Amino acid sequence: MGNSFQIGKINIGLKERFFVIAGPCVIENRSLCLEIAKELVKIESRTGASIIFKASFDKANRTSIDSFRGPGLQKGLAVLEHVRQETNLPILTDVHEASQAAPVAQVVDCLQIPAFLCRQTDLLVACAKTQKPVNVKKGQFLSPDEMKNAVGKIRAAGNNRILLTERGTFFGYNRLVNDMTSIAAMQSLDCPVVFDATHSTQRPGGLGGASAGRREQAPLLARAATAAGANGLFMEVHPNPEKALCDAECMLPLDQVESIIRICQSIFTTIRSQDELTG
Repeated sequence: MGNSFQIGKINIGLKERFFVIAGPCVIENRSLCLEIAKELVKIESRTGASIIFKASFDKANRTSIDSFRGPGLQKGLAVLEHVRQETNLPILTDVHEASQAAPVAQVVDCLQIPAFLCRQTDLLVACAKTQKPVNVKKGQFLSPDEMKNAVGKIRAAGNNRILLTERGTFFGYNRLVNDMTSIAAMQSLDCPVVFDATHSTQRPGGLGGASAGRREQAPLLARAATAAGANGLFMEVHPNPEKALCDAECMLPLDQVESIIRICQSIFTTIRSQDELTG
């Protein structure tokens, strides 16, 4: 075990340093993305944490037909390319269709498979064939052990640059729970595991025409997941979450991000030191 690879300038692997994926849920406009990314650069400089910028050009699985989805592929990729040029942060974004994989890979550093699509063979294979790192979010309907099938599809397509993200498991209607033992279970597949601290607080469809959430629980879950051995954290952030056009109930205020990172870095360092002493 111990396969390592890079996302942009960041080394990713089971034995590598702590890292964070952060950004708005969806590209609302270029200026907002740039504002968030520039603040993340400052946080990276102050904390020493490695940060990957995340934003989606399309949210194809919104609850309502009337929900804001984003600017689309062409305009969205132009925004992400601009953010990358202005900040030098590595970029991650969602891919919903196999045909999107190749053009997206020309711009971003990591392709992400949304949780609801983690079993879609054609999508997994198309992303794998770009040879860019692929982050697969574990479906809320799957056990961690079942993620071996998604990993197997990507590896069969010739790509071993794989991250897995835990984002909660369905528990009845409109509720997610988190099983922290899933982190070690998925790491046993020789893949670094990210914990999605904000989507894990989601209440899918909880508002009827949109998902509800409990963002105040995200810092607690982030700390718990880091203590359970997660290699990195995923956080959707916004300067004014209440006015966000997507996942407003879940996203963290941008001004809380640095303190969460500092605390989790400290936990990560302690856990890693213990592992080295005992292992």
